Amino acid sequence: MSSPVLIIASGDLRLSANRVCWPAQQQAEEAVCAAIRQLGRQVERAHPIDPTKQHGFIDSQAYGMRVFRNIPEDAPLVVVEAVWQYSHHVLAGLTTHKGPILTVANWSGQWPGLVGLLNLNASLTKAGVRYSSLWSADFTDDFFLIGLKRWLNGEAVTHDLSHVKPLDPAALPADARELGAKLAAQLKRDKAIIGVFDEGCMGMYNAIIPDELLHPTGVFKERLSQSALAAAMSTVTDAEAQAVRTWLDQRGMQFKFGPTPETDLTPEQVHEQCKMYVAAVRIAADFGCDAIGIQYQQGLKDTCAASDLVEGMLNNPDRPPVFSASGEELYKGQAVTHFNEVDECAGLDGLVTNRVWTAMGLDPSNTLHDVRYGEAYNGQFVWVFEISGAAPASHFIGGYAGAIGERQPPMYFPRGGASMKGVSKPGEIVWSRVYVEDGKLKADIGRGGVVELPEAETQRRWQITTPQWPIMHAVTYGVSRDQLMAKHKSNHVQVAYAPDAATADQALAAKAAMFAGLGLEVNCCGL
Repeated sequence: MSSPVLIIASGDLRLSANRVCWPAQQQAEEAVCAAIRQLGRQVERAHPIDPTKQHGFIDSQAYGMRVFRNIPEDAPLVVVEAVWQYSHHVLAGLTTHKGPILTVANWSGQWPGLVGLLNLNASLTKAGVRYSSLWSADFTDDFFLIGLKRWLNGEAVTHDLSHVKPLDPAALPADARELGAKLAAQLKRDKAIIGVFDEGCMGMYNAIIPDELLHPTGVFKERLSQSALAAAMSTVTDAEAQAVRTWLDQRGMQFKFGPTPETDLTPEQVHEQCKMYVAAVRIAADFGCDAIGIQYQQGLKDTCAASDLVEGMLNNPDRPPVFSASGEELYKGQAVTHFNEVDECAGLDGLVTNRVWTAMGLDPSNTLHDVRYGEAYNGQFVWVFEISGAAPASHFIGGYAGAIGERQPPMYFPRGGASMKGVSKPGEIVWSRVYVEDGKLKADIGRGGVVELPEAETQRRWQITTPQWPIMHAVTYGVSRDQLMAKHKSNHVQVAYAPDAATADQALAAKAAMFAGLGLEVNCCGL
């Protein structure tokens, strides 16, 4: 008789998030268990629901290790995710598990289950762990059931990856190839620094680039402390912070304020964010950083208002001026590239994008987004790319005048702070992702477009995801929903605009060439 299939669930570290999201997780688990039983197998949960905590997630690395001590090493194991999860909670156990592993997520925008799945898959890929993966809206469709049956029969679940082609540098336009090679040689010769404000945000093992892989690209880490950022904020004067706020007000940015700090955005929270912005630029300049990443969601979340408004300003060359003690304007006319959640893969990508776009005379504003959700609209699949921070106002319809600051959700952000919310403008984009696989740095790159949906549809998509966050209605050219899910090795995707399709094609070619010149293995997706 076949051994029972065991189910585990990795969750957030934050009790508030785990409690709020637990009902959706229960619903997903019940549906997955029903499908497994329908196919004739027994299924059991490998860890209990805690009545005190009011959820059944593995909510720490230590607890995950204890859970795995009681899991037979050859048991068939399903990781079900309907929420954002910290991959390191279960990574230790999964790296030594000898039985088949299947990761599963619900196709829903309610909580970031798809985001959690993609992060776990990317972390397993980096760690060299073999796994299969599936996703479904209700776990009754043929795509899911056929894949599940194969996995239960001891087969690996495979997906269509015909959209992926290794880069052939010789096939690139000569001028783009030459520009990319020139910029890569310059970076490797002159070198650059990415400032990392505390490494390893939210268990994202996939987002840490080992130094020995990063250094050959010419990029080195300056390891900074978020406590230093908090200390630097205390040296920023109220007048300096007010100058940042006044600049935003004059550009037309709106803030939705309320009276209760625990649930509403307040002017004091935004004032604190303006101090963080000034402090971050000054620290970046003091250490000669070409890009910086603030972890925030652990540590600073209990100390000060959110970093997200700050990140959006930093990623835009058109931003409030910041001056040194001697009166020099820092990074004048330049973006201070910021990688949200200290995702170092996004940091390297953002740095490369900045160099290529600037050399081409284009607006280098770029950001990462979560691959959050997606649905068909009028026969075309349109992704919901959405992130709490880092999106610059230059990406929005109306720019700063189209940006709104809303209070970050209390279950993630107890100290509040404004997001920089907006609807991404229609246009042509280049998307990409740097990741680690087989002990190598790699990059996937492709083309896409941002479409404008009716206001009612935008609002509907916001309400079924996170309405406080900026949204991009994205189409990935030549790459279907399931192809992106199967191949993408991150919860994050990097995006940058170009003024037209021809220029976007040229920018993609130059960026691919620069990646290759830095030693990355590059895949062209959908091209």
